Amino acid sequence: METTTDETAAEDARTEEAAPQEAATADGTARDAATGGASGADAEADADADATADAEAAEAAGPSGVGQGAGAVVSVALGIVSLTGSWTGTVAAARETLVGQLRTSSTASVSQQIKEVYGDAWHTTALWAGLFALVALVTGAVVLVRPAFGAPGRPQAPWIKSVAWAGVALGVIGLLLAVLKYSDALLGLPPAS
Repeated sequence: METTTDETAAEDARTEEAAPQEAATADGTARDAATGGASGADAEADADADATADAEAAEAAGPSGVGQGAGAVVSVALGIVSLTGSWTGTVAAARETLVGQLRTSSTASVSQQIKEVYGDAWHTTALWAGLFALVALVTGAVVLVRPAFGAPGRPQAPWIKSVAWAGVALGVIGLLLAVLKYSDALLGLPPAS
């Protein structure tokens, strides 16, 4: 019985020694969990701060140039329309032809009939082409000078400049052709003989 008591006493002593170690381990685990939770909260706060800093940096950097790029593309499109013709110009020319036919009597001279029926329609087409060319020219020029009034240290993307210059060039060509067509210097009405 003595050996059992000694063994029980030894086990009790070992249990008493292990209890503080287990308590210390549990306390350390709780401390680690609390630190990990705080560390996770700190990581989220750091991520939020980084996202906010990135957004502020992008805002401070200025506009992305999307509007300028769109303006440059619109300028080219309007320049092409001025050279190829537009639905608006076609409808206006057809209307002018109809008006010329209604105003011209059958007893009018041939030259008068040509001018009223075809000449006015031709001039109307030239006028609409000139308007589209002028808008293309102005839009391209505005896109090119826009960086002077924007963020001073932010250069304009090269593709935007190229497309805007193309729009300006098409606008100038379209405007020149419209003036030549309207003044009958280019493809004027045939003489009535």
